Amino acid sequence: MPPHTIPNPLQHLEGSLNQCAEVIGAISANQAEWPTPCGEWTVQDLLHHLVVHDLHKYTVMARGNNIDPLGSHATVGADWSTRFTDGATLLMRTWHAADLNAQVALPGGGEAPLRSRIGLQITEFTVHAWDLVKATGVPIILDPVLAEQSLAWAQRMLKPEHRGAERGIGPEVRVSLTADSYTRLAGWFGRSSHFTAGPRVDALP
Repeated sequence: MPPHTIPNPLQHLEGSLNQCAEVIGAISANQAEWPTPCGEWTVQDLLHHLVVHDLHKYTVMARGNNIDPLGSHATVGADWSTRFTDGATLLMRTWHAADLNAQVALPGGGEAPLRSRIGLQITEFTVHAWDLVKATGVPIILDPVLAEQSLAWAQRMLKPEHRGAERGIGPEVRVSLTADSYTRLAGWFGRSSHFTAGPRVDALP
């Protein structure tokens, strides 16, 4: 299935944003410095990435523009839940006002429908919701449909050259074919399902 023919793409995106917002809303301030499955990132680092970087960048993309890497220098602050919810609302409002069939430029040349940018966003918020649940242990059940959709998209689109420490995507971690959808999604993005929530060992008294 080509990436621009994802069924109900905005419905899936809204679901992934709502899920991520629920997870973020359950995280406590004392977990900010806990490690995550995302390399050296702490929970605070990952929240900054989602709130300041992703929501800004993806709203720019939804308008059909190229990414402005200098467009946002804010810090996430302490009220990360409200900041994420507000940014997610703006992102969805932008997408609903967009012409999904409009042709936009691809990074390597050529054009594709604007809707082709939605799959990346669904996957980003779905993977990072899992990262935050694993990092903090918040008791939230993640939607397996979002994981299946994200894994299908990533297996079509994620090329070997997209992996690397600087990109936050390590080598694929092989898992059982019978593993649940989030374990398979995490493995595809180089995460270990055996990650345990809690503060760093060297941070313990």
